[in-house]
Amino acid sequence: MQTVNQTATKVLTETVTAIPHRRVGILGGTFNPPHLGHLIMAQQVGDQLGLDEVRFMPDAQPPHVDEKKTIAVEDRANMVQEAIVDNPLFRLETAEIARGGKSYTYETMKLLKAQHPDTQYYFIIGGDMVDYLHTWYHIDDLVKLVTFVGIKRTGYPTTSQYPVIWVDAPLIDISSTQIRQKISHGHSVRYLVPETVAAYIKEHHLYEQND
Repeated sequence: MQTVNQTATKVLTETVTAIPHRRVGILGGTFNPPHLGHLIMAQQVGDQLGLDEVRFMPDAQPPHVDEKKTIAVEDRANMVQEAIVDNPLFRLETAEIARGGKSYTYETMKLLKAQHPDTQYYFIIGGDMVDYLHTWYHIDDLVKLVTFVGIKRTGYPTTSQYPVIWVDAPLIDISSTQIRQKISHGHSVRYLVPETVAAYIKEHHLYEQND
């Protein structure tokens, strides 16, 4: 016969074991600036994979030496926050900003996984980037920390030597480069970025001709 304490311990153990891992998507990038294409991609992945949340993770300093000039990381993070403020699925992830220096996905995800070992991470990338995974820093260790999610792109294969979950999403032909160029020439970016982001850019005079 089990005692009350033994029964309580058994119930507690079974309850803890039954708690599902949190399923969190990570969309990393420079977000210089964030645009509607980013939001649509994140929403589609979150919906199709049934994620608990999708986090937008601005890099502190891109690891690529030929990376285009970026504005202050504080402005990029603020714009992300403005872009996602009304969507309960989305949140801002500041891990790479807090670490500072060059942003290597492996180092960041190793840190996040150590902080949240019960969280299952899904790292979202465009299908055009999948072919380059073999060049990523410590990729063989990184695939043990995250599940990659590839957004299908016309003209790119849906195969990889690494495990990838493929997701269909509308192809939105918007780029941050295009947006910066439009702003620098005094053109409207309405319907390319959320209104809150457009207002932030205007208020802080970002990407203007003298930037």
